[in-house]
Amino acid sequence: MISAGDFRNGVTFEMDGQVVQVIEFQHVKPGKGAAFVRTKYKNVITGAVVEQSFNPTAKFPTAYVERKDMQYSYNDGELYYFMDMETYDQVPISKEVVGHALDFVKEEEIVKVLSYKGQVFGIEPPFFVELTVTSTEPGVKGNTATNATKPAVVETGAEIRVPLFINEGDRIRIDTRTGEYMERA
Repeated sequence: MISAGDFRNGVTFEMDGQVVQVIEFQHVKPGKGAAFVRTKYKNVITGAVVEQSFNPTAKFPTAYVERKDMQYSYNDGELYYFMDMETYDQVPISKEVVGHALDFVKEEEIVKVLSYKGQVFGIEPPFFVELTVTSTEPGVKGNTATNATKPAVVETGAEIRVPLFINEGDRIRIDTRTGEYMERA
């Protein structure tokens, strides 16, 4: 059991028969009245995000989400295939479950496959990846403000915004959580 007063980002628990994960939380102690915990959480199966306040003493059963390292093998258009590194079993996962999680992941890379009671509900890519820029326009100096950016396509086919000094063939580091350029690799 976990109490609402112990909520932290990433904590998973069961509520009304659903598995939810805390995205944001804030402990509020108003001058008048009782303290409460303002929480934004998402249903890990459906992806629905809800904001709700809880009494800090409210208790919920903890949900244990399994995070298993698997190697992304390939996709055939509708299904993405992942290989269990221990048993070498191929696990197919639908396009709806994967979503945009693999935008910055190349084949043969290791990702975390998230499941609850055997049902896969999501993919967690590595936080940072290094990819090669396959196409971008040359940067033009001129009337630019600070932090001017331009579109670039990386080797996985995803498009991101990069600084003007990045050219085709450069290796860059990307934060997969936000899809933002971090630095040259």
